[in-house]
Amino acid sequence: MTRPPRRAVNPLEAAEALFAPAKKTNPAPVVERRAPPNVKELVSLKLDSDVLAYFQEDGPGWQDRINDALREAMNDKG
Repeated sequence: MTRPPRRAVNPLEAAEALFAPAKKTNPAPVVERRAPPNVKELVSLKLDSDVLAYFQEDGPGWQDRINDALREAMNDKG
């Protein structure tokens, strides 16, 4: 019993198979994950160097000081 070849023998069919449109699959729906309240998230933030230097002057804890300043600004607004 002879098996058919795995690849197309006809070069035209082989070329058309290479350029055939890919089958589109439906992507999984995007699930928005919210962080629980009062949990710190890792973010990347660009700050002016003088602002960063101001908060780093007092040593460790500068990220908490920036967070406190932002929270105060947020509370003053609302």
